[in-house]
Amino acid sequence: MNDKVTREVVKIDEEKCTGCGDCIPACPEGALQIIDDKARLISDLYCDGLGACIGECPEDAITIVEREAEPYDERAAMENIVKKGENTIKAHLEHLIEHGEDELLREALDYLNEHDVENPLKKNKEVGNMRKPGQGCPGAQAMSFGSEGETSKNRNKGEEEKTGDVSSKLQQWPVQLHLVPPTAPYFREADVVLSADCVAYSAGDFHSRFLADKSLAIACPKLDQGQDQYIQKLVSMIDDAEINTLTVLTMEVPCCHGLLAMAKKAAQEARRNIPVKHIQVSIQGEVQKESWVNTS
Repeated sequence: MNDKVTREVVKIDEEKCTGCGDCIPACPEGALQIIDDKARLISDLYCDGLGACIGECPEDAITIVEREAEPYDERAAMENIVKKGENTIKAHLEHLIEHGEDELLREALDYLNEHDVENPLKKNKEVGNMRKPGQGCPGAQAMSFGSEGETSKNRNKGEEEKTGDVSSKLQQWPVQLHLVPPTAPYFREADVVLSADCVAYSAGDFHSRFLADKSLAIACPKLDQGQDQYIQKLVSMIDDAEINTLTVLTMEVPCCHGLLAMAKKAAQEARRNIPVKHIQVSIQGEVQKESWVNTS
């Protein structure tokens, strides 16, 4: 048996899980199964810890945790994957490419070669447009909006051109969650927006739509260091500054889910109960989801 290591794996909150099964197709490695009407991690060996299943769960029942676990076994996962056919193999290989898992990708391709299984990406006409290994997660994928050659000006043709200065709705400084004092006067009994850094750059109406009359804290759940402080700062905002509401703005990319998870944990640890809203924004600035969050 492999010696256990400390690494990231999925964790399923059985109280939240409804057994809908949406996470199952998103896990080509076969680490998840519906058992007794709940999604369950059947083996650490099959869970790569990259979290493809997280964005498919409508109940936010799946998170990534760091714990002692058996090392992920790419070859054991491939044995499961190959049995499910070409589409599952393709989804798994693309999954590894998107997350820059070069070594795991090499192991997967070696397994296919050794077992005389065709690599479905070789006959994929779009393979030339895929990102190369090492280019990072889906949130880092390079893309241009609109059809080829279409400029931003052309995409907005027909929209009313706005002239003159547009006033900022920002009413404080600093704004980075690392830097803000959680009990600063501008948080006292305020409606607070906790936003992923990128939201303001994708949503053209960020100030007027989300920030007016609200205090702001921004963070990046993927790149920021020392995030262990974030939950305690949010707890202090709720309990000590007595904020009224917390609105969490995230992007659609998987790496953004961590910000909502931090907010929910803070709301659960705080003494006071406040309304928490989640708004998910697309990479082109459209609101995709908007709902109140159950923090009980």
